[in-house]
Amino acid sequence: MVTIKVNGFETSVPEGSTVMQAAAAAGFMIPSLCSHPDLQVKDNCKVCVVDVNGEIKTACSEVVAPGMEVKTNTPRVIAEKRNNLKKILKVHPQDCLNCARNQNCELQTLAGTLIIRSFEHKPLKLPQDRSTPSIVRDPSKCTLCLRCVEMCNDVQTVGALEIKNGVPQTIDGKALIETKCVMCGQCALVCPVGAIIENEEVEEFLAAVADPEKIVITQIAPAVRVAVAEELGITTGALDMLNFVAGLRQLGFDYVFHTNFTADLTILEEGNELLKRLKEGGTLPMLTSCSPGWINFIETFYPDQLDHLSTCKSPQQMFGALAKTYWAEKMGIDPAKIYSVSIMPCTAKKFEAQRPEMNASGFRDVDLVLTTREVGKLFRMGGAYWDKLEPSNFDSLLGAYTGAGVIFGASGGVMEAALRTVYEVVTGQTLEDVNFTGVRGFESMKKAEVDLSGTKVKVAVANSLGAARKIMDEIKAGTSPYHFIEVMCCPGGCIGGGGQPIPSTIAKKKERIEAIYVEDEGLPLRKSHDNPEVKKLYEDFLKEPLGHKSHELLHTHYHPSGK
Repeated sequence: MVTIKVNGFETSVPEGSTVMQAAAAAGFMIPSLCSHPDLQVKDNCKVCVVDVNGEIKTACSEVVAPGMEVKTNTPRVIAEKRNNLKKILKVHPQDCLNCARNQNCELQTLAGTLIIRSFEHKPLKLPQDRSTPSIVRDPSKCTLCLRCVEMCNDVQTVGALEIKNGVPQTIDGKALIETKCVMCGQCALVCPVGAIIENEEVEEFLAAVADPEKIVITQIAPAVRVAVAEELGITTGALDMLNFVAGLRQLGFDYVFHTNFTADLTILEEGNELLKRLKEGGTLPMLTSCSPGWINFIETFYPDQLDHLSTCKSPQQMFGALAKTYWAEKMGIDPAKIYSVSIMPCTAKKFEAQRPEMNASGFRDVDLVLTTREVGKLFRMGGAYWDKLEPSNFDSLLGAYTGAGVIFGASGGVMEAALRTVYEVVTGQTLEDVNFTGVRGFESMKKAEVDLSGTKVKVAVANSLGAARKIMDEIKAGTSPYHFIEVMCCPGGCIGGGGQPIPSTIAKKKERIEAIYVEDEGLPLRKSHDNPEVKKLYEDFLKEPLGHKSHELLHTHYHPSGK
């Protein structure tokens, strides 16, 4: 431990700690623009300067030493902080009211904290990049914090961004769609301002609701409920599901369903696909296919390994196909009038919905994708008092779900849900303890072995694209020992998706994961094959897993991206 003084208060912190960490331990927050709790020290913005024994130092990078006396709030320090922040504000566009990050912008907050009212202003004017359906990049707003470059290159290992002359840019200055970007949106999660945001489609939704010819339906992804609470100032996971449904009806949705329904359905299709490959000698290991950022990644970086992917569509796309066939038929509704909106934690879902093969219903399966952040904005616009809303149930046929569908939202959840069903299908025995804790957690790689009536099945979970790359290199080299592998594009799984509320730190993601498992524990049904509406779907429409109708509507093939 090293003992120093911060603003006259003595504090002891572990050797190697930074002055910023020591100040926090002593009870003093030091503002910064480039620092992020989950990323490497950048020392770029110089807003975190402090006085260390009479010298101006950056608190994020200065390491503590015995005898240090740190002052965080002297007139000299405040003047230095303001001057450094004004250099950033000078070139930043002053169009806060037009920015998606208005009122949730670290630069805006810092300017208010330091009471900056006037400064020289010569804003950059650079063109926006709107080439992808998922994210928008506005280099005029970049603060040169370099967080996005680290996330893209070091965590996700995609490499769509680079640093050139100290400035983040796309590789070779290309449009984002022409790079190897997988549209995961992790860059947007760590950006302190509005330099990278989701492709906002709130206006498209409002137009659909206003159209009397449209029947507007929605599906809610399992990771959305626990996180949308953060957008509303409610504790993570504390928003009651039936109040959430009531709020969605207030926004104008005619019918409200849950993606958990098709998450359960995915387990029936994917589980049977795995068993078929194990019995018939199909391509192993089988890789999950429900994460669209991951699909973009394997199509781009490992196109020769696509046979390992499950042919299942994602739950989002399965729902879209069934809504305009099975549900439309049961309800006597013309599918041409159905406007299908999904609410997702993910920016890559916007791209997935536009893929040309996602029209098995004869129409575009999903018409519009809204992120958790976008729905939060719509809720704030609507102004409902959540404690006064009358709880509302999901609509039937596509609304029932089990705990297995819920845990799809966390890394390891797809694997655990599959094991709950596959175990009972193979052994014919009731699984008393459904908690496969070996595949839970925030580690980048999780491994387990399951005994299915004498057959030892080895499984793995890859948490983030950096982990997926290691798995794929093993498969390509022929050294992978696994039979079944779950891959989630975003760190933490869907609870850490690129469309989730900001900030989305590791600490916040762990809170969301805990809320996911609490919901699972509290449900009466926790195995996908026990879902009564899924059973009815097979009885009345699909007939059997992997059958003709299932292949037509619920399965697909993926293709090399050509990037």
